[in-house]
Amino acid sequence: MRIVVTGLCVTYPFGGVFWDYVQYLLGFARLGHEVLYVEDTATLCYDPGLQQFVEDGTANAAVFRRHLARLDPALGERWFYRDVAGRTYGLPWSEVAEFCRSAELFVQVTASTFFRDEYLAAERRVFIDTDPMYTPATRPGYVPESAMEQRHMEWTREHDAFFTFGENVGAPDCRIANDELPWQPTRQPVVLACFEPWRVSLAFRRRVWTTIASWEPGTFGPTIDGVLLGGKGREFERFAGLPPRASMPLELSLSGAVPRRVLEQNGWRLRDAWPVSRDPWVYRRYLARSYGEWSVAKNAYVVGRTGWFSCRSACYLALGVPVVVQDTGFRHRLPVGEGLLAFSTLDEAAQAIDVVRSDPERHARAAVGLAEAHFDARVVLGELLEAAFRSTPRIEPERAR
Repeated sequence: MRIVVTGLCVTYPFGGVFWDYVQYLLGFARLGHEVLYVEDTATLCYDPGLQQFVEDGTANAAVFRRHLARLDPALGERWFYRDVAGRTYGLPWSEVAEFCRSAELFVQVTASTFFRDEYLAAERRVFIDTDPMYTPATRPGYVPESAMEQRHMEWTREHDAFFTFGENVGAPDCRIANDELPWQPTRQPVVLACFEPWRVSLAFRRRVWTTIASWEPGTFGPTIDGVLLGGKGREFERFAGLPPRASMPLELSLSGAVPRRVLEQNGWRLRDAWPVSRDPWVYRRYLARSYGEWSVAKNAYVVGRTGWFSCRSACYLALGVPVVVQDTGFRHRLPVGEGLLAFSTLDEAAQAIDVVRSDPERHARAAVGLAEAHFDARVVLGELLEAAFRSTPRIEPERAR
């Protein structure tokens, strides 16, 4: 099967972003499919050196080419990127257009790619929402306020099947809008072979709990009952007093407008996110050498009871690193208690750290077991393909091939 996968790896050249999207590409390839990565956002790309967005994507595209070739030489040239100025990189556009027109599946991840006729020509189109409650189509009562917003909503409806990381979708307490588009739950696929060789024994791990995060997202969340919901900053503030109650050090690698003085006064260890996420390999090593992950979720995920689970946390698990994270409703879909512990209060967060510390080897083994049972790309993507082709097509007759 010919499959196109979209993403934001070139636009945001960070280690975590690379793993988020490339594991779809690599996972489909290892299932035996012919794959192509397309990034055509019609937006500026981020230059970490300048710490600003720029028009010219030449440097970012070169970085992505090196990373992809190092991960899998066979995929080293199976990609295409168009920057905001219209310059293209990777495969020639003529080859990309032909591949898309003949593709059985176009996988739109995170509404990342600008829709063109060539992309719409694929036999079936799948939309994967990795950011529930921020994606307009999942917001309760969302009404487009501009022509561009209206067009993006129309692009969303051009798909044939709709998946969301909001795994609690359809539950009575979940606030994801599910009345117009038939959202189906999915989760981050993890190519286990990319992590298994880099698991580190406890004797060689730092005795510190870590995470990597952005303090606040660049876009506004939804408004529910008159309250504008926010990102992780609001939830970090709720747990600012955790370090004195935790039995081990807590380290946050953060980007954004971080209130460093307040956090440091409460005992948090702070690092800048860029040095530990500047490429996929540094990012993976930082996760692997952690005693465990402790983190919150975006405020909108928590209040919306979405069931969202972090792609980053899935990578921690695959490395055999236990995860203690804020509950968003995912405990209804994933087993918690060993390897993965959920918390909603300050007391629960401190107690979960103690639980892991009491038997770290058992929780490390359980973390690996969770990754194998619930995030293995072979299973996740196999189920996604089955559901994608089982769903009722939404392709208009004049667009059918």
